[in-house]
Amino acid sequence: MRRADETPSTDSVVERITAEVGAWVCSAPLRGLVARFGGTWPDGDLTELLRFLDDFSAAHWDFRGGRERPDAREPDLDPGTVELVHAAATALGLVRPVPPARPAYAHLVVLGGLAHACLRRVAYAAHLLDGGLGVTGEVAVLGSFRPLSDREHRMLAEAGVHGCVTEVDALDAAVRLAFGVSAPAVEDGVDADHPHHSWSSRTYLPAGLPPVRVLAAPSSEPHRRRAHTADTQRFWAGHVRLAPDDAVLLVTAPIYVPFQHCDALRTLAVPYGCGIDTVGVDPGLVDLDRLPEPTLSPGRYLQEIRSAIRSMRALHHELTLG
Repeated sequence: MRRADETPSTDSVVERITAEVGAWVCSAPLRGLVARFGGTWPDGDLTELLRFLDDFSAAHWDFRGGRERPDAREPDLDPGTVELVHAAATALGLVRPVPPARPAYAHLVVLGGLAHACLRRVAYAAHLLDGGLGVTGEVAVLGSFRPLSDREHRMLAEAGVHGCVTEVDALDAAVRLAFGVSAPAVEDGVDADHPHHSWSSRTYLPAGLPPVRVLAAPSSEPHRRRAHTADTQRFWAGHVRLAPDDAVLLVTAPIYVPFQHCDALRTLAVPYGCGIDTVGVDPGLVDLDRLPEPTLSPGRYLQEIRSAIRSMRALHHELTLG
């Protein structure tokens, strides 16, 4: 499930997206995982199935417990279960990267993450542009004011990057490195004396390339949490004024493609009618060797299968409301 090329307000597109969600959650690999962890596949419609999978994955595959991803515990799984998890993750689209489906897009959006991911994803975006990918609008690099951990600081120092305090600082440093720019042409933002309420925007103008905007969004629930992926996407869409005919390419890591693609369908395609493709960074690229991806464990894959389930449930809810 990768694309939304038609206007999602039409009945046919709602039906297509619903069918794709149903195919993913009813697939044999996911059924096999549920059975492996002691679950009994329920009767009922897609709404009931998504509710069951959300509850089941919360009980069996939520290793974060409200913590950030690096702080999640790793489950003790037997070799047969580990093999099944890897096979299911591959079949469900969390492992292998795929290239962009189009030669050109209106906008290229890079989603933030942990510090090493910020560097890798921005570098991959620059690689795509160097390889001839067309972008008629802007490159948007989206993050938040999440403080970096000690582990992230060490990783950035190993990559020669210093002085970063937050995720958006790491994204900004990644843009300067990957695009060879030193100072933004335009800056804007609001410092609300609290990171959940504040926002910032820096736009760079690299020679011969589209503008590159580094955006930190405020939280839509500032009393509860920091800004998450959906917040950053909505905030950017309001700034760039997406049009129904726009095609948007999102760059993330392969493990996050299913859940972040569904978030983008819900927050961008449904309200704005734009097309969405979502791709993961290709780890085999030679120019990313200096930015190695941490080893992805079975627990990480199960956690992000849960993230995809939750994102699909939210997307299905949005579609049924429409």
